[in-house]
Amino acid sequence: MEWTPPRRAAWPAALLAILCALLAFAAPGGARAAGARAAAAAPLAGINVGGLEYSSTPAEADTSVALAKQLNVRIIRAAFPWSVLEPREPGVLDPHALAFTDRLVADATAAGIRVSVTVGSTPCWASSAPRALLSRCRAGVDTKANAWPPRDAARYASMVAYLAQRYGSGLAAIEVWNEPDQANEDYFAGPHKAIAYAAVLRAAYPAIKQAAPTLPVLGGSLVGSNGSFLQSLYAAGIRGYYDGLSVHFYNLTLGSLRSIREVQSANGDSKPLWLDEFGWTSCWPRQRIEQEQACVTPQVQAENLRNTFRALARSSYVAAAVVYKLRDSTLEDFGTLTTAGTRKRSFSALAGVIAAPFGSAGRVTLSLRRQRSVVLASGSAPVGDFMQLEAFRGGALRFRALFTLDRFNRYAIRLPAVLGTRGLRVRVFQYWAGVGQGATRTL
Repeated sequence: MEWTPPRRAAWPAALLAILCALLAFAAPGGARAAGARAAAAAPLAGINVGGLEYSSTPAEADTSVALAKQLNVRIIRAAFPWSVLEPREPGVLDPHALAFTDRLVADATAAGIRVSVTVGSTPCWASSAPRALLSRCRAGVDTKANAWPPRDAARYASMVAYLAQRYGSGLAAIEVWNEPDQANEDYFAGPHKAIAYAAVLRAAYPAIKQAAPTLPVLGGSLVGSNGSFLQSLYAAGIRGYYDGLSVHFYNLTLGSLRSIREVQSANGDSKPLWLDEFGWTSCWPRQRIEQEQACVTPQVQAENLRNTFRALARSSYVAAAVVYKLRDSTLEDFGTLTTAGTRKRSFSALAGVIAAPFGSAGRVTLSLRRQRSVVLASGSAPVGDFMQLEAFRGGALRFRALFTLDRFNRYAIRLPAVLGTRGLRVRVFQYWAGVGQGATRTL
């Protein structure tokens, strides 16, 4: 079974209409066009593939890399769980596990692709889990005890240093653990999580650098974009112990990137962001919600991936964009392939935009229609960030609203009746793209 982290809790799905008094988020007309920042090259494009599990086979590695190559990706991201690699005692690695990881890295290298490895899941013998959980912990079985950090962070450091030395230039990065701020604690459990995670990162970084000095080490692995956990990590002393911050943003992806970057900047942190997980699940209309995410159609999934890559192409601080994921699995339709291996629309869309990332993202549309005593503003826009509507009368701004798109990237907002139905100029824009890429209509 493929490694399938639970999706993130969604931003509010309903449209938000917030008057200008509440909109301290940005100055009027001053939303920065984040996508317009100059960058030497587009972010490294990648895809999450099936990682190491107890039942993984080298043939599965062959298939994943062959498909990834057809997507034109430069990196693949895979989980190499510590509990699977070193399940029974320190220093004794499982040969079956190594056969898979060796094949995956070798295949990727031969295809001109590098592997970004995320390493988590503590073996039973190293786990700091309470005795009640440890008593039920068994090698070869995924249990709650594996989510707890190690009693001794140096043990983890030895494991990731071994991987860095064994695979060297075949790796794009090593991501230290997975989602320590995830509230469900499926990956990093226990109290004082920021302090515990910082201890693991501080041990891992020098060990990896000693084994492979140029190999990027990714810290954070954050799902939260409000910066509270990152602030706690700064306080716990993570500075100087990572080359980039990994983030996993499924909701308002562009807005979340901007938000976490602002927290970095406020703390004097200029390390690049690696967007190591993002995507949409094509489960509409069979379902409405899957893994806490709004289901979309296969067409919308394809459009969202294309537009997000184009929006990110000129961002100077996003080093990599890695889609979740290559293939659907049980209870998840985030893949570019179905569980049977049939290509979705997103497969060709992703391959195309990776090959040519600097095209235009989807445009903002706006129509105005009188409905008795009010005006209805409606339209569509590219996915990924907050939207703003502004209504002017005689050159003066009279109304401003911040809102989000629905699951199909559409919106409909009734303007206040006090504005009337004539002599209005209305504009709508996305924060990431800026006012210049918005739409304006008069009535």
